[in-house]
Amino acid sequence: MRKCIKIGAVIFGISMITSTAVYADESTDIAKKLANPVASMISVPLQYNYDTDIGALDTGSKSFVNIQPVIPISLNDDWNVISRTILPVVWQKDIVPGSGSQSGLGNVVQSLFFSPKLPTDNGWIWGAGPVFLLPTATDDLIGGDQWGAGPTGVALKQSGPWTYGGLFNHIWSFAEDKNAKISSTFLQPFLAYVTPEAVTYSINTESTYNWETEEWAVPINVGVSKVMKVGTQLISLQGGVRYWAVSDADITPEGWGARFTVTFIFPK
Repeated sequence: MRKCIKIGAVIFGISMITSTAVYADESTDIAKKLANPVASMISVPLQYNYDTDIGALDTGSKSFVNIQPVIPISLNDDWNVISRTILPVVWQKDIVPGSGSQSGLGNVVQSLFFSPKLPTDNGWIWGAGPVFLLPTATDDLIGGDQWGAGPTGVALKQSGPWTYGGLFNHIWSFAEDKNAKISSTFLQPFLAYVTPEAVTYSINTESTYNWETEEWAVPINVGVSKVMKVGTQLISLQGGVRYWAVSDADITPEGWGARFTVTFIFPK
């Protein structure tokens, strides 16, 4: 009887070690997918951002949560279309001197990436398609009443623990208020390193160039995230800081900011 108990304990211990190793491998694989903007995996990031020193007098502050569902749709055996939505929920104060506080929804940015299911022979993963600006803002000081559209694209490579690449889009306004015309380029080069423990260290910029004012805004973001389970739900928690290396003096922040993200993950 004792011998059977010992054998059972050994088998249980081996199964626990094996399941832990399998979970660690799965978590690392999921962390790598999260570093890929066109991965075939549903995720819903809730990204909180905080910035200060905004506006002509540097008196403004802004908090916003970007709700960013990523939904892959299989078109056929070779192609996916990846839907990436950004819906900001904003709280801000003194963005324009004397304007007071505003809160509400910002404008939605909707991207659709048509992406091959397999990487190229050289290991590159890519996607391209349209991007749309939808005038969903509930206050003109949060987002203008503008429709916009343009191209978007992404290219990246994953080699061992490393992911590197870049994402871009350009949005032109149409049917616009001529006093608030939009022609804006967004550039996001990124680099991420995923450890065997599913911890990700990342750095990127989310730079914009305003062709109307001929000004850059260049924040540098550094973050650390970890994939984990809460009950049966897979999530990723991220914390990080941002430094505005270049600012459009009238409308973008200066100095340091912060970012915290909770991502709900639904692997297939």
